[in-house]
Amino acid sequence: MADGSDTTMTLDPSVPVELIDGLRSFAGDHGGAKAVIEYVGRRGARIVLVGTDGTWGDQFAVSTDVARQACGKAGVEVENAWERELIEQMRPSNDLWRSMGRRSLAR
Repeated sequence: MADGSDTTMTLDPSVPVELIDGLRSFAGDHGGAKAVIEYVGRRGARIVLVGTDGTWGDQFAVSTDVARQACGKAGVEVENAWERELIEQMRPSNDLWRSMGRRSLAR
């Protein structure tokens, strides 16, 4: 409405459908998910997803606004910051621990 009372979110055409589908897929595979959006400079924004089962992953968007819109459209709740409960819910895989070990040894 012209008076600004319409509060529905309209999807920006610059929000990639693949990003929305990826967020939905992750949430569906892991019993739901929460997201934290991190600004990463020129690259845009990193969407870190934490599934209800503790699995985590990430996606990238061109901006924080696009990331928020994609999460909203995908039905993924966005946290404003890394809260203790969300961090404690994360369960890194053994493969991730191994890859982090290799990176630190390579430096």
